[in-house]
Amino acid sequence: MKSEKTTKEILEERAKAEGRTPLYNPEALEKIKAEFERWKNTTVPERDRENWEITPHTILGSEIPRELLYTPLNTADLDYEKDLGFSGEEPYTRGIHPNMYRGRIFTKRQLFGAGSPEECNRRMKMLLEHGATGTNWALDLATVQMFDSDEPEAKGQVATVGVPIDCVEDMEVICRDIPIDKISASIVTHYPRNTAIIFPMYLVMAERRGIPWDKLPGSVQNDFIMESVVRSAPEYIPPRDDFRIQCDNIEFIRKHVPQWNYVTLNGYNLREWGTSGITEMAVAVANGIEIMKEMSRRGHDIDWIAERLAFFWAPANDFFEEVARIRAVRRLWYKIMKHRFEAKRPRSMWMRCHVQTSGVSLTREEPMNNVIRAAYHALAAVLGGAQSLHVDSYDEAYSVPSEEASLLSLRTQQIIEAETQITQVVDPLGGSFYVEALTNEIEKRILDEVDEIERMGGIIEAVASGWLHHKVARHIEREQRMIDSGEIKVVGRNYYPDPNLKLPDIWVHEYDETIARQMRDKLARLRQRRDNEKVTSALQALKEACKRGDNVMEYTLECARADATVGEMRRVFTEAFGSWKPPIFT
Repeated sequence: MKSEKTTKEILEERAKAEGRTPLYNPEALEKIKAEFERWKNTTVPERDRENWEITPHTILGSEIPRELLYTPLNTADLDYEKDLGFSGEEPYTRGIHPNMYRGRIFTKRQLFGAGSPEECNRRMKMLLEHGATGTNWALDLATVQMFDSDEPEAKGQVATVGVPIDCVEDMEVICRDIPIDKISASIVTHYPRNTAIIFPMYLVMAERRGIPWDKLPGSVQNDFIMESVVRSAPEYIPPRDDFRIQCDNIEFIRKHVPQWNYVTLNGYNLREWGTSGITEMAVAVANGIEIMKEMSRRGHDIDWIAERLAFFWAPANDFFEEVARIRAVRRLWYKIMKHRFEAKRPRSMWMRCHVQTSGVSLTREEPMNNVIRAAYHALAAVLGGAQSLHVDSYDEAYSVPSEEASLLSLRTQQIIEAETQITQVVDPLGGSFYVEALTNEIEKRILDEVDEIERMGGIIEAVASGWLHHKVARHIEREQRMIDSGEIKVVGRNYYPDPNLKLPDIWVHEYDETIARQMRDKLARLRQRRDNEKVTSALQALKEACKRGDNVMEYTLECARADATVGEMRRVFTEAFGSWKPPIFT
């Protein structure tokens, strides 16, 4: 039996069949080539001729060699219609909307969290009052790992790096007086199980407020790579079951909450954990491909499913690489949806993305330097055509951001929008010999890595076998060596460090036992007043659905309606699917 063609094989066959119409005149290219050789051999210093290509070394960089100067010779095969086109039309290299930011500016979606549900409600309101146009929820460590605030594993973790959510009541407090039918919410649930548990609580909160689900805008992450690879936790379920829950969530949300992005394929956290920009995007794309295959197998129309898929990227320090990466993966995703999955509707072929500036690139030394770093990351994201943006705050190398730092990050976005004027022209770097050559090279490298993943059996096998864990471990080890040796320069740390450096006066969020006690007391009251028989019945039904293969979110919703807690639902998933041990790094 012939094996299924890989995505790369399908795209190469299609490209060969269609042919190309190069933009440049062959005679002009020959003349440029002759003049280029003359210039290079007579004008360029010998040292630079011998080192014509260098490989930039940066935190989270992709190690792509760069030439000293780029000319039409680097993009001699450029086909304007197939490679660039016009914004809002295939191949979407230049943006998914014809007028891009003139029509709709990127959503300013600053992350908030750390503190009680009441405190997070106040922070959310503050950001919205100062011009934020979306909300971005960070969950505390206990909630991310799906432990209730009164479980032993939550000790010291409650309200530390995000907001604690144990039950629907917490959702009601966080969203008090927030028009959730008008303000889009990005709920950073990370994992499929967490999405299956937390998002139904949001839906039940909306029900109790009388707001129809079809009026709710927003997104969840829902990425099994986050749970099976990036996560550090005491318990895991097998990757294949985790992927199944990811797809159950997609199926339910797409059907019942039509304005909601059911998955934000999270390249960001994988890259921040320790990968290059190529691996970040290749893994997310491979996951997207597997989702489309599974949803098609379940009988769903590709166009109906694909319209609400989104991505999440991490721009780091290599400025032009970051611009080119977003352009490259947008074009590649279009090709995959059109040629592999035969999507028909334009929106189904869009690569829509949220971008958060790189947190791992921030330093504790001279933290105000982080303002500059984050601003350049944000600028690259906008020049690349991102749909929404979070700018990390200068104090995030120490703690969750202070109110002052959060506001400064929001102001960074507003200055880019209102003062730089870069949003007035669509794809202003398009056509640059350098940017187009880099875009082509990055697309090729992403596709090559997707091909490698598919040839080993797909993204689930890449995770279960340990391939991805080992790849990350090697990248982290190599990058740390290069920082230690000074090959990767970090200003203020190993490049012009200040020998008289004193620790800055930075506000650091501290663990507050008072909040933890309040959360524990709330849970005790909840368990006294709810119908515990109804809770037990709903949890048992969830367990049976897990084993039968039914869509789990149909049942976690009933658990949320009965006021079951996050930890109670987590335990059911673990009992139903058993445990899995991630491959050991060797």
